[in-house]
Amino acid sequence: MITTVRIQKRLFIGLVLVSLLLISLLAYGIWTISFSGLARISTWLPFFFGTVMAVFLLLAAIGISGIVLSVWGVKTLPVFQNLAWTAVNLLFPTAIRIGKLFDVDKERIEQSFIEVSNHLVKQKQLVVAPEKLLILTPHCIQNDDCPYKITRATDNCKRCGQCQVGELLSLAEKYGVKVAIVTGGTMARKAIKGMRPEAVLAIACERDLTSGIQDVFPIPVVGVLNERPCGPCCNTRVDMQRVERTVADFLGRTANTGTKGVTTNGGA
Repeated sequence: MITTVRIQKRLFIGLVLVSLLLISLLAYGIWTISFSGLARISTWLPFFFGTVMAVFLLLAAIGISGIVLSVWGVKTLPVFQNLAWTAVNLLFPTAIRIGKLFDVDKERIEQSFIEVSNHLVKQKQLVVAPEKLLILTPHCIQNDDCPYKITRATDNCKRCGQCQVGELLSLAEKYGVKVAIVTGGTMARKAIKGMRPEAVLAIACERDLTSGIQDVFPIPVVGVLNERPCGPCCNTRVDMQRVERTVADFLGRTANTGTKGVTTNGGA
């Protein structure tokens, strides 16, 4: 498992480095071509634009260096962490396109992005109050045949055990955190805007996690990939032990994941 995680992180970091190299070459080419035209307007213009490009690329390089150092376990300064986040979000679209050129599956790149993003969040060692932590999950985790609508009122869940909604609600009660079950990205953003969390534990597929992490930046998000035994968007599941460990990490506590289910009796 450890080896797999490292490979995933290296994949995204490698693509980001290639992206930065290509953007640097493109920027240099544009600067070279436009040099004479800019010089006719003002002798200072070529140097001004060159300096702006160089500073931008230098900051991106520092950000990527921060990612690499973080993955290696080196504790970095907050300025490096912020630059790393910015570099990740700016270069991600280019990394996807480059991956496509090399026939790298988009889902693998998204998984790698999520691993890197999670690592950067955990590196900050954030501790938030329970009421400031939001567990966000799509409604496809609910049993597809369930007649009770829970996206607007989670209390409608009867906790029958046919899906994991009851487990998530019990976990939320156990730790005193908030939970939202949403129908899509728009509702997810609305829930975050309304609840104003300081941190989010998001459960979703690769595509939704990737876009969601970028959409709500700079709010820290740890993404947990769902399991799809019945295919996409139908009766999905999630590793509850991993969810509980992540909740406990955000709260600065030790998770009690010794049992398969989550009950409200084992308060933390």
